[in-house]
Amino acid sequence: MPCVGDWLNSPLSIVQGIFAQNAPNSDWEKKVTEYFKEKLKENNATNWVPSLNDVPVHYLKPNSLVKFRCMVQDMFDPEFYMGVYETVDPNTNARVLHFGKYRDVAECGPQQEIDLNSSQTVTSERQTFYCVPVPGESAWVKEISFFASQARVSPSTSYTPSRHKRSYEEDEDMDLHPSKQKEQHMGNSCCSGSDIHGCVEPKRLETEASAGHHVVSPNCSPPLDLNFPLPGEKGPACLVKVYESWESFKVNDVLEVFGVLSVDPVLSIVNSEERDSSTLDPMECMDTAEEQRVHSPPASLVPRIHVILAQKLQHINPLLPACLNEEESKTCEFVSNFMSELSPVRAELLGFLTHALLGDSLAAEYLILHLISTVYARRDVLPLGKFTVNLSGCPRNSAFPEHLYRLIQQLVPASYHLRMSIESMNHSRFIPRKDYTANRLVSGLLQLASNTSLVIDETQLEQGQLDTAGVHNVTALGNLITWQKVDYDFNYHRMEFPCNINVLITSEGRSLLPSDCQIRLQPQIIPPNMEEYMSSLLTAVLPSVLNKFRIYLSLLRLLDYSISDEVTKAVEEDFVEMRKNDPESVTADDLHKMLLVARFLSLSAGQTTLSRERWLRAKQLEALRKARLQQQKCVNGNEL
Repeated sequence: MPCVGDWLNSPLSIVQGIFAQNAPNSDWEKKVTEYFKEKLKENNATNWVPSLNDVPVHYLKPNSLVKFRCMVQDMFDPEFYMGVYETVDPNTNARVLHFGKYRDVAECGPQQEIDLNSSQTVTSERQTFYCVPVPGESAWVKEISFFASQARVSPSTSYTPSRHKRSYEEDEDMDLHPSKQKEQHMGNSCCSGSDIHGCVEPKRLETEASAGHHVVSPNCSPPLDLNFPLPGEKGPACLVKVYESWESFKVNDVLEVFGVLSVDPVLSIVNSEERDSSTLDPMECMDTAEEQRVHSPPASLVPRIHVILAQKLQHINPLLPACLNEEESKTCEFVSNFMSELSPVRAELLGFLTHALLGDSLAAEYLILHLISTVYARRDVLPLGKFTVNLSGCPRNSAFPEHLYRLIQQLVPASYHLRMSIESMNHSRFIPRKDYTANRLVSGLLQLASNTSLVIDETQLEQGQLDTAGVHNVTALGNLITWQKVDYDFNYHRMEFPCNINVLITSEGRSLLPSDCQIRLQPQIIPPNMEEYMSSLLTAVLPSVLNKFRIYLSLLRLLDYSISDEVTKAVEEDFVEMRKNDPESVTADDLHKMLLVARFLSLSAGQTTLSRERWLRAKQLEALRKARLQQQKCVNGNEL
């Protein structure tokens, strides 16, 4: 068997050893998975594995073990491959068995040929996912993940010919000017895949995704669209090849995969030849040229990962243990230690958000409840636990919504700021659609991972005409808020994709979009310089305290919650009494809203059951919120 270090540098040699010992017995595949699972459990070994989120592809050693934190943007059709095949030496008739798993190209030694008619050949099936970095992932998530990995990766695990490992953002900042880079690329005409891997730093071309969606392909075909859901995203897109249990994953799932990195330049040559041959003889290939280009992009731009282990992530906060369901002593200790200091953390967060909301402590209370809300169940079509907040009363044409979003961005793992204007509504693609020519799902702004915070700024909306696309986009936002689903466009029909997106709407008056709760902002202070005021808020908070805020908001989303029969009965009696006193204004919707507020109020205090005290506090908050809206209504007539 190979030495211990080889499982990182040369995972295929480990697989070869297990295959040689166990073939043709089919147990060899299970033993491979178990081997790597055990290795990754040892002493934070997952931090030793270089990540495609942190390291540019061309600095990673081909066929080494890598990891990738990603969202499944699309699923391609299953593909067949030779799981086991036999080679024969024509001169000596010597036969050798090989495994095809975790490889893109079948390998055979010198003077050997693959025997396609061998009885030993095993045809297997694998699923290909098109994966992108988590849309809207916050910079602090990337930084903490990067430095955690940086501290533990040994130099031998990453391919760094001339400099130390850097993050994507750092790496791109050091590049030549993009326009000069493109001129150089066009001047070089076509560059083969092997040339790109051998290029020194000034000739790197565009091997990673830039601020846009398009990357120039090295085979001189039209620009390659990496299909990121959000504009301005950075990082690699990957073709992730899954061998086991792929039916347990679905589009928009967030995964962390560990697998073999494949960036073989041969793939680009093979794909180029396939495209050329298909133009000569269309009958030979059922795929269109566009489909081949999308499904088989150059490996230097869209690397392949052959998955050995994959897990669906509950969250992407690097400050928390990856899985909180397991009854592990470390996890339990982490949760219990944090819960013991929850009260002061909540108090500090409330103070921080009160300052951010210009001294409005009631709005800060509701913002905390919003930030820990999550869809915990679905009853028929009704999503339970969603808590969309409309923060009205925001000053028009001010920088307040922008700066508030920047603060929220520092607290949550993933977010997006949607500036709502007539132009953006009419010209943006919100809903993903199926492109049957390329046989892929074209992404849209609303293709987001679970628990992403979507902040919609309505203060920029002016009078104008929405066209058909604009009406569809506004409808899609309404459906997202009300039903927590997005209807993807498959041309001939719509397909529902359930989601779990936290939506906060900032507006001047009442939002034109639906919401679960409207809170009127009542600023106690009007800073002369909004940017300076908001920036000073962040600089005043210690990094350790900011990290506690981040843990607080992520952890409380994952806690279970229940209401005892005794409290349920008391709430029912209380509601009946409220109806008696005010039958016209107290409705079943009010009860639902108060129960939601009570739920998140309890969780925000670290209580997983509803107490009488929290119920009364929820009623008090709702009374204050309604009184504030009523007061505004009296001042401005019907305008809220």
